[in-house]
Amino acid sequence: MTPVEAFQPPSRLLLGPGPSMAAPSVLEAMAKPLLGHLDPAFVGMMEEIKTMLRAVFQTENRMTFPVSGTGSAGMEFCCVNLIEPGDEVVIGVNGVFGGRMADVAARCGAKVTRVEAEWGRIIEPGQIATALAGIKKPKLVAVVHAETSTGALTPIPEISRLARDAGALMLIDTVTSLGGCPVELDAWGIDAVYSGTQKCLSAPPGLSPVSLSDRALEVATHRTHKVQSWYLDVNLLASYWGAERVYHHTAPISMNYALHEGLRLVLEEGLEARFARHERNYLALKNGLETLGLEIASQPGHQLWQLNSVTVPEGVDEAAVRARLLADFGIEIGAGLGPLKGKVWRIGLMGESSSADNVEIVLNALGQILSENTN
Repeated sequence: MTPVEAFQPPSRLLLGPGPSMAAPSVLEAMAKPLLGHLDPAFVGMMEEIKTMLRAVFQTENRMTFPVSGTGSAGMEFCCVNLIEPGDEVVIGVNGVFGGRMADVAARCGAKVTRVEAEWGRIIEPGQIATALAGIKKPKLVAVVHAETSTGALTPIPEISRLARDAGALMLIDTVTSLGGCPVELDAWGIDAVYSGTQKCLSAPPGLSPVSLSDRALEVATHRTHKVQSWYLDVNLLASYWGAERVYHHTAPISMNYALHEGLRLVLEEGLEARFARHERNYLALKNGLETLGLEIASQPGHQLWQLNSVTVPEGVDEAAVRARLLADFGIEIGAGLGPLKGKVWRIGLMGESSSADNVEIVLNALGQILSENTN
């Protein structure tokens, strides 16, 4: 076999739906020497990660930690621990990830009621109320807070109240929202949540921060059936992430270093300042797009600061524009998914990627390409 040279990744500015740019100090943290996953120093760092996650999630939940796996592993973690065969669940579907949640819940044996909204629009509380009225004993209500596939931000507090009043647990997907806009688990009455490291936390993909309320933990620990996933069973994971430190699996050491540093940077900047930065850069992008004759496709008043679905002008080859951005400018943006395929570009301004300089860079590059397309 011919010797293979060491891989050298090309320089890219990641302004797509994820991953975002990793902070330089996060990459430096990943290069630090490995420790054993039960080393006292690593265990001490685990405790700091849990404390910082509680601060970013705005919760006092004791069961708050990172699942070893990407955001979809966090989704499965929440579903397999809280859903048993025959449970009735209500899931908002207004994009790819709501649909994925419905699929995962069905694989857990749930009877799923899908509450559908047009892609790019939010799930309305009235839709959830109507669905709950038709169910005798709902176990769970689940909604994607920030739908990465469309750029829509669904308000959560009223939906959570409806779930509580119906006696159901409330689950939200915060993969794209955590660290970029307010996520307030305790104030909103959230029972279960999952997120990801590769968006607004400015780390590589590989861990999924999760949190369960005491109410949700009670459900998970008093099941009729065993959790269908050994790897994601919170009853087992609690012994590793809790005081006992019983071996469960070999944690991804370097990824935990990365998350620790990413969370440290979030809290060093301050949540309010970080949210303001994301909003400021979203507004600058939106205004710049308007000068180019472009507009954001998601529902006005409910547009994500972190992820912008931009309507592709009539007659423009959206794939060709993305290819030019990558080849000539080293900029990655995302394509549309599902019914939005070929109709939108997805421009991410998440975490380390959310800066005034990056807004200017992508607007200038888009403007140049589009002007050539119309000449």
